[in-house]
Amino acid sequence: MDIAKELLGKVVVTNINGKVTSGRIVETEAYAGHVDRASHAFAGRRTAKNEHMYSIAGTSYVYICYGIHQMLNVVTNKKDVPDAVLIRAIEPVKGIDVMLKRTGKPGLDYTLTKGPGNVGKALGISKVHSGIDLLGDEISIYADGKSSIPENEIGISKRIGVESAAADALLPYRFYIRGNKFVSGRPVK
Repeated sequence: MDIAKELLGKVVVTNINGKVTSGRIVETEAYAGHVDRASHAFAGRRTAKNEHMYSIAGTSYVYICYGIHQMLNVVTNKKDVPDAVLIRAIEPVKGIDVMLKRTGKPGLDYTLTKGPGNVGKALGISKVHSGIDLLGDEISIYADGKSSIPENEIGISKRIGVESAAADALLPYRFYIRGNKFVSGRPVK
């Protein structure tokens, strides 16, 4: 859970087909591998679709939700321990014109990168980007002078859209920057 909080404020940059886009991470969700019913790797499930979750920390895991949304996750543990953090929302920084074209939106507003499906689309991320090093040329995450978020500005709540995970759906594994307009869902705490 610490890494999900620590990712808040960091900048994710993509260089896809020569087009550079970036945004500050403002919302994340943690998934605790084998013991988390909301995780794609719950109870040791290992398939061709979730294989990249079993990679080393700092690897991307991109999965397709509802057959259309490309969702970017950061693998966060050692090899064969499938913990990951979903990037749920970013605040656009660079390449906004490119993001608008990719998403088909007429102008910048809070919906451009609100929600993990919009994040993937705006950044140009697709399933082919799963399994790559997040310190590489195509996708990278880094800290800058604005990356440190004070504890009192971090909200915590249950995750969104994992109701089928029974009691695990209620775990406080969602983290967000309070008051940021790009945060998805309903902030609770």
